[in-house]
Amino acid sequence: MLSQVTGLSRHFTEETLRAYLLCRAVRRDDGCLVVRGYGSRRGVHQKLAGRAWAHVAAFAVFVGGYDPALEVRHLCGVPDCIEPTHLRQVTHAETCRGRRQRSTCRNGHDREVDPATGRYRKVCRICNRDAQQRWRARQAARVAEARAGAGRPTP
Repeated sequence: MLSQVTGLSRHFTEETLRAYLLCRAVRRDDGCLVVRGYGSRRGVHQKLAGRAWAHVAAFAVFVGGYDPALEVRHLCGVPDCIEPTHLRQVTHAETCRGRRQRSTCRNGHDREVDPATGRYRKVCRICNRDAQQRWRARQAARVAEARAGAGRPTP
């Protein structure tokens, strides 16, 4: 079963992996079992035991019945949690349905609702317009440079 976990080091057995995960984890007040992986940042998915995601390895060891065709999802929403009761396997479509779209773009502009789908548009019109203006200015500068260079004699 552990051989199906992508990136997991082959020298681990179920017992050694279970002990390894538990020694690198800390229980929080809210019930989450937070693991310290290779990264120094808290609150992000952690890699352990080779290049395997910690929550996937924890699901395979603590819960069992790991299916590599499905994704392991956190019920608690904490990416570095490996508490077995907070993990479940779902399809990719179910993971996508659970995502919440932000109402603003990364530059803070309000996003419009697409009338065809009822969801927010992928591209913010203001940011798209600004990007097109920058592209047109770069293209005009290249054309002007090429024209200026065409009039000069070559040495």
